Amino acid sequence: MNHSNIKRGFYHLTMKLKDFKVLLLVLVSISGFSQTNLKGLVTDTFGNPLANVEIYNKTTSKLISSNAKGEFVFSEVVKGKNELVFFLQGFTILEKTIDASVATTNLVIVLEDLSTNLSEVVVIKQKQKLFALNKLKDIEETAIYAGKKTEVISLDNLTANKATNNARQIYAQVVGLTINESNDGGLQLSIGGRGLNPNRTSNFNTRQNNYDISADVLGYPESYYATPTEALESIQIIRGAASLQYGTQFGGLVNFNIKKPSTKPIEIVSRTTLGSYNLFTNFTSLSGTNGKFSHYSFYNYKQGDGFRPNSQFDSKTFFTNLNYQFTDNTSLHLDYTHFDYLAQQPGGLTDVMFAEDPTQSNRARNWFKVDWNLFALRFKHHFQHNADFSLQLFGLDASRKALGYRSNRVSNPDTPGTERDLILGDFVNWGAEARYLKKYNFLGNNNAFLIGAKYYQAKNTGIQGPGSSGNGPDFELANSEFPNYASQSDYTYPNLNFSVFGENIFRVTHSFSITPGFRYESIKTQAKGFYREIRTDLAGNVIYDEIENEDIIKERNFLLLGIGLSYKMKNGIEIYGNVSQNYRSVTFNDIRTANPSAAIDPNITDEKGYTSDIGVRGQILNKVSFDASIYGLYYDDKIGEYLKTIPNVATPVRYRSNVGTAFTYGFESLIDWNIGKTFFIDYENFIWNVFSNVAITNSEYLNSDIPNVEKNKVEFVPSYNMKFGNGVGYKNFLTSLQYTYVSSQYTNAQNIPTDVNDNTSGIYGEIPSYYVFDFSASYKWKNFKLEAGVNNVLNNWYFTRRATGYPGPGIIPSEPRVFYATLEIKF
Repeated sequence: MNHSNIKRGFYHLTMKLKDFKVLLLVLVSISGFSQTNLKGLVTDTFGNPLANVEIYNKTTSKLISSNAKGEFVFSEVVKGKNELVFFLQGFTILEKTIDASVATTNLVIVLEDLSTNLSEVVVIKQKQKLFALNKLKDIEETAIYAGKKTEVISLDNLTANKATNNARQIYAQVVGLTINESNDGGLQLSIGGRGLNPNRTSNFNTRQNNYDISADVLGYPESYYATPTEALESIQIIRGAASLQYGTQFGGLVNFNIKKPSTKPIEIVSRTTLGSYNLFTNFTSLSGTNGKFSHYSFYNYKQGDGFRPNSQFDSKTFFTNLNYQFTDNTSLHLDYTHFDYLAQQPGGLTDVMFAEDPTQSNRARNWFKVDWNLFALRFKHHFQHNADFSLQLFGLDASRKALGYRSNRVSNPDTPGTERDLILGDFVNWGAEARYLKKYNFLGNNNAFLIGAKYYQAKNTGIQGPGSSGNGPDFELANSEFPNYASQSDYTYPNLNFSVFGENIFRVTHSFSITPGFRYESIKTQAKGFYREIRTDLAGNVIYDEIENEDIIKERNFLLLGIGLSYKMKNGIEIYGNVSQNYRSVTFNDIRTANPSAAIDPNITDEKGYTSDIGVRGQILNKVSFDASIYGLYYDDKIGEYLKTIPNVATPVRYRSNVGTAFTYGFESLIDWNIGKTFFIDYENFIWNVFSNVAITNSEYLNSDIPNVEKNKVEFVPSYNMKFGNGVGYKNFLTSLQYTYVSSQYTNAQNIPTDVNDNTSGIYGEIPSYYVFDFSASYKWKNFKLEAGVNNVLNNWYFTRRATGYPGPGIIPSEPRVFYATLEIKF
């Protein structure tokens, strides 16, 4: 098969979605909607009206909510039967088929209280009915998702190792993700995809409850904090088209939605986990609702030793959410998060060391410490003229500290009593984001307009210098002890960003919609400070000592555009497509942090490009749910690394620069088959699901001025990334078995092959293909729940990362076979 022809064909396809639009306009002729209203009232079993009941018309893929009086009105129904789903937390989910030609007014829908005696299988079946609600919402509060590739992970439905945030299991049904695995109890999340470096999820806009949580969206977009999985209700992922509403990143959005307060006056949940290598975690939450006030708080403690020497960690997370509902239409929400951890880092390995013994470590003095404080205040109001407004204020006061021996020769042992490298980073930023969404009727169709603005400013600092000669986590500069330390710098990074964004859903018919959008960005980044370069001869005498002061300002203003298309058939199947521009600014912090084995091009500049998706998703006979799509990701001035000889350095170094123009494209599919609904429909207490998650990807550097790069594969792009899972449950007993396979991938633009005899760095080469099995099970009895499992059942040795800096440099081995057991008590 000629891959060049495929690539050119797909490239033109993504650039000319107007042809796709024409196809959809032809298809809309089969639409058969009625303008008859369908009205009703939702109550509990005592006749009390129920407000905010989500009502989903599976026939038309429309979602509405009941008002404060329990009333609802559907203005768009089909002629004949409409399948409706009624949902309110704390009540059983009701599915009801209503013939609009017979009964359209004065409907009374009664929801029953959700009994705590229901089996786990029955509860899961209730929640599975919400699949369409989670996948097919075009509008949610003040956000528009029409025409975008979105994925929603419902954590309540997962049987997995949540205590350590096992990303292989948690993100099993998100297509095409690459994961940097670590053995630190899941303290950090590192995911990428489509040729994006997974390191600390830096290519996604990362949010918690819809506000930013990364160090600095522009200047240092890495996420050192990830919300504990045990606290989550769902994880929302929007691919590259999120660049218009949420930020310019190529990856899109990852948003962690924390659990909502219990509707009970008070509810306490405590989860304690024990695992291999002295793992101990405890997660305890307190929540409740009293009148107009509701709250949710948790405390999470983790500690463990890791499977390698020098791998101990200790972390604490506290979160509180306070809510006050002034009226049915107006509310105020306050969040505070504190996260801190201290981890010893065993360092990386060379290929020879990994082959000999993946559990070894020759770094006993490397430490990493994080202190994170997040604040958020959100005001929400619903206007009577069918509009919503939200204003969110958010801030971060945080620090990260890295201390250790970072020799380019990984095999060299760390000599006690010598200096260590110390990097200190402080992040102080705040921002505000306002959104206004108006739903309106035009030519008989419901449309929606969103306009928003975001202000973001940061004043971060970065210091690099000599660390102490001791062994422990002493994060103080030791200038007096080592005055001639080679790499020293002290910078402040004031960043200012203002953006205006908007999207509009234009419904050409009831089935077909076009959603154009824009984002205007004004960015000002600065670097103020100095770096000091010192060179000594073999005897330790200073032969060069120079201080360079800098005050650099970079300002840019630009406009990003995008468009999404959606055609929803009457059977619930949706065809969607989108094209959006993306942008990623180069970071001063990366430029000015010295690494003994690397150098950075002083003329490095920002990345630009676009992402596109064309796909089909939905459900077949309410038994098979699927999402299959092709995508294209085009980078101009893509930043990457390659080996280069530079003046005054004897051997080639890793050189970070704009490598060239790259294009990544592929096919992604997720299929979830409910075998229980297919063959065992009469067995209420039995559940059986299987899923297939397959991503087939190709990539190429289209042009480059760097030797040995053009026509190469893009780094971090495995050709095959697949996960297959099987979940079986009976009554209160649930099990899951998952298989993961990822083919080999390069880690640099020059596609340097692996040298199995390399016993120096471990930085260069491929990440070999690997496969992993994971097994989990749970059993619930009254208010108790026991979870247990085995990760990496076959005890395979593999790795997912060749680190260029901390926690390496070198190969970072993934965990071998580990066991865990969790006891949950709810009262």
